[in-house]
Amino acid sequence: MCILMFKKILSLSLLVMSLPSLAAFNPQAAINKLPNGHDLALMIVDPATNQVLYSQRTEQLQAPASTQKVITALAAKLYLDDNYRFNTDLEVSTNNVVLRFNGDPTLSRTELASLLKTLKKNNLSTIKGNLYLNGNAFSGYERAAGWPWDILGVCYSAPSSSITLEHNCVQGALYSNKANGQKTRINIPSHQPIKATTNALIVTKEQQKQQHCELELVANPSNNYQLSGCLPQSKKPLPLNFAVQNTEAYTAAVIQQELKRTGIQLKGKILRNDNIKGKRIARHQSAPLSELIDIMLKKSDNLIADNLTKTLGREYFKQAGTFNNGVAAIKAILQEQANIDLTDTVMVDGSGLSRNNRIKASSLMQVITHLYNNPSLGLLKNMPVSGESGTLLYRQSLRQAPLKGNMVAKSGSLYGSYNLAGMIKTQSGKALLFVQLVNNYFPPDNSMNDKPTTPPITEFEKALYLSIYNEY
Repeated sequence: MCILMFKKILSLSLLVMSLPSLAAFNPQAAINKLPNGHDLALMIVDPATNQVLYSQRTEQLQAPASTQKVITALAAKLYLDDNYRFNTDLEVSTNNVVLRFNGDPTLSRTELASLLKTLKKNNLSTIKGNLYLNGNAFSGYERAAGWPWDILGVCYSAPSSSITLEHNCVQGALYSNKANGQKTRINIPSHQPIKATTNALIVTKEQQKQQHCELELVANPSNNYQLSGCLPQSKKPLPLNFAVQNTEAYTAAVIQQELKRTGIQLKGKILRNDNIKGKRIARHQSAPLSELIDIMLKKSDNLIADNLTKTLGREYFKQAGTFNNGVAAIKAILQEQANIDLTDTVMVDGSGLSRNNRIKASSLMQVITHLYNNPSLGLLKNMPVSGESGTLLYRQSLRQAPLKGNMVAKSGSLYGSYNLAGMIKTQSGKALLFVQLVNNYFPPDNSMNDKPTTPPITEFEKALYLSIYNEY
């Protein structure tokens, strides 16, 4: 019995010794800076040994926000060639002309105009029939489930469409430099085929607070935009970024303008037809996938992420791309090529914009670990650097020495969520991986204070990553 008991104790001791030590690092002082009611999932791993240095709520499903773009980027890198490009084709079918769109998220008006100019080079100064827009590369909804209605008019929630032009975004400006009580003035470039009006009044900051008055935007499917509410008086205009609501109508209107500018006469109409085919006479290609992913991760570009997601669905399942089959393709690709199981991850888009998305910190850590263990993918280099590039350039918690330049991470922010996932280089030169998913972050409103205060999330992140940097 004594020998058997000794063997059991020895086996238990060896098992305990083999488990990662969670007591070596304690970030509680940093966590205490977060407001009451927050929900934090946090994981820190040493990739050299696979030791978990700290783990909290890592199996809890959290809203990933834009950290989800890392998953989209990995799937695209694994499945598509680095030189993969979006094509936009100009075709001729009898007396008709066809523009075949494939969801190029970076197609500009200038590039589209260059395509149209090739008609003249092919002795087609007059289009006797119709000009058709073919957008059969994607189908289904252009906005994913869980995109809030109140942000659909702004450019970071531009619709994910096969017919994409100018990032599906129109810029303008709102002026509030007149006397209090007067209406604001809106300016939209004359070449932009949208209509925007304003009834918003100019007020003082005190009046805005007292009246609980905010600037409100209503957009309709005709690409008409109406601003109301109020805006504090300012000498500088407020930049506006309107998300195109009807991509087909917007693109058709731009084409009409560019045909006229180029001197090409259209006898027929501009119509949508996803079945028509023609003989290709010209093609525009986007930048290669490697460049698009770099933009997507550094600038947290939602449209690139969602159009890539639908493209993966199209390429993987050999059918028109949708949010549903795109997400299914991403999960299948990561399982097959990286052995990453995202079965219990809730994904409804590729950008992380939807409030329906949920992921475990442990699952996101698998993705970050794969990026670290496979440097040839180049994805860590595509991510923002603290205090130096992308969305981390001005992040207050990380932009000062010694953290500046020593963190590579993808950020993700939604209402109540502040997330980071990536790698930190410590003072000893050691590389550590981390996933921070802060949900239910609702600090007290300090906007009425005379003195500016540091947000709790900034204090938390600065304390957390400084302690990691100094500890290791």
